[in-house]
Amino acid sequence: MIKYIPAFLLLLASTLSLANEPVSKSYWGSKAIGGHDTVEYHSPVVRTQHKEVAGDKRFAVEWNNASWHFASQASADKFAADPKRFRPEYNGFCSNALSLGEGLITTDGTVWEFFGDKLHLFYAEQGRQRWLNGDWKTYKQQADTAWAAKLNNAEY
Repeated sequence: MIKYIPAFLLLLASTLSLANEPVSKSYWGSKAIGGHDTVEYHSPVVRTQHKEVAGDKRFAVEWNNASWHFASQASADKFAADPKRFRPEYNGFCSNALSLGEGLITTDGTVWEFFGDKLHLFYAEQGRQRWLNGDWKTYKQQADTAWAAKLNNAEY
C-alpha cells in the first residue's frame, strides 16, 4: 500500500498546481475569456461557422479563481466535469503573444482557432493569421515553453 502514496501525492500536487494557474480574465472582475462558452467552441456547428457563443452568468462555473460563463446548463455541467478538456490552451491567454515571448496577454474569446485538437485564443486576428499561415507547431512549442516558464516562475 505504501508504494501508492507517492503516485497519490504526485496527482494531488499536479491538481493543486493546475488550480493555481492564471486565467485570462476581464479587467474588472473574474469573468474568464470574455464570458464566452468554452464548451461551445468544440461543437461542430460553432467550429464550422467559426462564431463564438456568449455565455450567461446564470450558467457560471467557478474554476481556477475565475468565473466561466456558459450558454446552457448542459455546457456548464460538461465543463465542471472536465475543465482541462474544455479550457482553452494557456487558460485563454493569447497563444501568439506567448509564442513571441510577449507574456500573458488577455483575450476576450472572439479570436480563436483549433490547432490539432486544442482550442487557442488570440488577442487579435493578426496573431491567428500568423498561426494559420505559418508553422503553428513551432509556434505552439514556443508558447508551451513560455507558459511553462511563467508557471515555474510564478510570474503572474
